[in-house]
Amino acid sequence: MALSRHAAAVMLGGLVALSSLPSQAETGDYGFFQTLRNLFSPPRADNPVQPAQRSGHYPLLSRSAARSDGFDPAAYYSWQTVQLPAETGAICGNGSPYKIFVNRVPNTTNTIIYMEGGGACWDYASCTGATGVRGARNPNGVPDDYMKLLNPGASLVSPFVTRVSPFDAVKTQGWNMVYVPYCTGDIYSGDKVAVYDDPSGQKPPLVWHHNGLRNTRAITAWLKDNLPRPGQMLSTGCSAGGAGSLISFDSLRTELAPTNGFLIDDSGPIFPTPRNGNPAEYPSQPLMTTIREVWGLDAPNGPLAFLSAGLPQVDLNELGSIYPALANKHRNDRLGHTHFWKDLNYSSYSYERFHDDIRQAPTQEAKQALIHAKWGVDTQRLAARLNGLDNFGGYFPQYRKLNESHCTTIVDFKNGDVQAQNLELKHFIDSVLDGQGKVLDAAEDSDAADRAKPFNLLYWLVDQLLT
Repeated sequence: MALSRHAAAVMLGGLVALSSLPSQAETGDYGFFQTLRNLFSPPRADNPVQPAQRSGHYPLLSRSAARSDGFDPAAYYSWQTVQLPAETGAICGNGSPYKIFVNRVPNTTNTIIYMEGGGACWDYASCTGATGVRGARNPNGVPDDYMKLLNPGASLVSPFVTRVSPFDAVKTQGWNMVYVPYCTGDIYSGDKVAVYDDPSGQKPPLVWHHNGLRNTRAITAWLKDNLPRPGQMLSTGCSAGGAGSLISFDSLRTELAPTNGFLIDDSGPIFPTPRNGNPAEYPSQPLMTTIREVWGLDAPNGPLAFLSAGLPQVDLNELGSIYPALANKHRNDRLGHTHFWKDLNYSSYSYERFHDDIRQAPTQEAKQALIHAKWGVDTQRLAARLNGLDNFGGYFPQYRKLNESHCTTIVDFKNGDVQAQNLELKHFIDSVLDGQGKVLDAAEDSDAADRAKPFNLLYWLVDQLLT
């Protein structure tokens, strides 16, 4: 009797799953026979949202039972589009439906939540996408086929979310994968409907939903209602996604309740910066003042109040205190932050529109030197803070000729080395995911060796796609 296409896919997925079972199971892994049963009877959620969690200022809201979200629990090893309808509180910046993408496996409960990177926005030009890569990601919403191979900026963005990477192996490649698109321009943290006027006066005002926090809560509710409690959970992402993974880690970790939690914030720093600090000493202060207002972070019972309720050690007058607050609350988890000293992307966002000396620099070279100097001040302060935390490590290589030295974990894990210590980026990742004792801390002093490396055709091609 001929197999149906679905049955054949299940059988093929089963062979892949069974052949890839580790010789020694990790926390969260199913055994051989349970994996076999899961192929035909997928494990159900065992940590669903409870009635008491559906109320409050940022409740966990689920879709109506009468509405399909497109998820098939038995469709293993393929990216599925899951639409989170309006009743969940989720929405993209332009008002279109919000979606996530899920790639499930039958042999483990372990789950990676990967938050997509992209620009931040706080005015008409940046939120409409007119400023290109310096503006909001997905200003027109998220299409259903976002994870197709012809969109490598999502489907192949990092070895973390690539099942078979030609470059690097990491254990999350065998986990359940949740890809979280970015479409609100607020590093997954805002809660405000803003109206931005067209400065030319030619187009109507833009109504923009900085809805990042409510989207994250809707994602959390969906994961609780649809997947088993993870044995291991990694929250990660680069750029805005790195900042989002940092900001949302406590609530995700608390609600999903994995046995072991991990965080890798790639190039999304929240620098130690007093709210009323002197910008000459704390270069990120003007940026932080701006986003606190335009994204509604300080609203009564708003995003920062929600963060503080879960992390009472966070000082809301110095948001860089989130690092020790997370380390102290989640002492048994392993946490990490990484970015390049010569990052010219996130640093430009942080300073270019806020410091007169940068705006008035006579040449592009002088402007970049000023940006690097301010980034160095902030990075030095963050590195020192992380170095004092046993379970929250900091890894700071100098330079990579890719994407303006922005994001250490995209494309591959190569050329993020700290050569004086014979360290590669993979050593840091392994220290977070598999290490014992203090999470690795390392910082590179000079970019000379990095700039002397030979031409890399792959990086060049990626840069052409990004520009």
